[in-house]
Amino acid sequence: MNYLRTAILLAGLTALFMGVGYLIGGASGAMIALLVAAVMNLASYWNADKLVLAMHDAHEVDETTAPELVHLVQDLARRAGLPIPRVYLMDNPQPNAFATGRNPEHAAVAVTSGLLRMLSREEIAGVLAHELGHVRNHDTLTMTITATIAGAISMLAQFGLFFGGSRDNNSGLGVIGTLAMVILAPLAAMIVQMAISRTREYAADELGARTTGQPDALASALAKISAAAQTIENPTAERTPATAHLFIVNPLTGQRMDNLFSTHPSTENRIAALERLAAEIGSGGYGARPSGPGYPGRPTGPWGSPGGGGENRGPWG
Repeated sequence: MNYLRTAILLAGLTALFMGVGYLIGGASGAMIALLVAAVMNLASYWNADKLVLAMHDAHEVDETTAPELVHLVQDLARRAGLPIPRVYLMDNPQPNAFATGRNPEHAAVAVTSGLLRMLSREEIAGVLAHELGHVRNHDTLTMTITATIAGAISMLAQFGLFFGGSRDNNSGLGVIGTLAMVILAPLAAMIVQMAISRTREYAADELGARTTGQPDALASALAKISAAAQTIENPTAERTPATAHLFIVNPLTGQRMDNLFSTHPSTENRIAALERLAAEIGSGGYGARPSGPGYPGRPTGPWGSPGGGGENRGPWG
C-alpha cells in the first residue's frame, strides 16, 4: 500500500509540477517540467534521503563520535527486528527527530542536539523507537520523496515571480496571475503532503511504545518536544517547510503560513492514545520485552537494568 501511495503521490506532484511549468512557459514549459519531473522522480527514489539529510545539515555519527546514541539505536533496531540504520546528528537547538530512507535496508535516523540535551534516556529511546516504527511501516519512502518534490514545486513557483511577471509569454499570464501562482502552487504542494495519512504517526507511536515497553516515556517526550517547538526555532525546517512532515513533532514555530498545513495529528490526541496503550500493556520500562507480536527483543536494555531503572537523566549531559 505504501508503494501504491508513493506512486500516486509522484503522479500527482508531477502533474502539479507540469501545471506550474505551463503557467510559466506554456506548452513548452510543461514539456520541460515533465522531463525535469521524470529525472527528479528517479533521483528522488535513490537519493531523496541524502537530499533531506543535507537540507538539515545532518552529519553521520558512529560508535566513536556518539557511542551512547549509536548503541541505543542498534539495540532498538534489534528489538524491532530491523536492520541497523545509519545515525545522524543535527546541530539544532530544537528537540526533534526524523527517519528517512527508501526501505529498511537503506534507512537513517536523525536527531537534533536539542533532543539529546532536553530529554531523558527513556524519552530518547521512545523517540528513536517511534522513528524506527516509520521505517518498519515503510513510511519513510513516501514521506521523503514527497518532501523533496514538494520543495521543488515551491521553488519552481517562486521562479515564476521573476519569469512570468517580467515578460509576456504564450500562456498570457500577467502579474496578477503570476502572484496567484506563486501563492497557490506551494499551497497545492502542501495539500498534497496532507494526503500522507496522519494515522502513520499513531501507528509509529504504538510500534515505538511496544518496542521500548514504556508508552509513558514516549508520551512525555512528545509533550516536551511539542512545547519546545513553539518557542525554539528550527532554522533548517523554517527554510525548508516542505520537510516538516518528516519530524516526530511539527518543527515550525507558527511564524510562517506553512504551519497552517501541518500533517501531524494533535499532540494531545497522541498522548491520550499512548496513555490508553500504557493501561493496556503496562509500562515495564525500557529493556522489558515488548508485548506486541513480532518483537524479537532482548530482555534487557543497554542501560543494564531489566526494568529500565536508573536515574531519569540523559547520557549526554
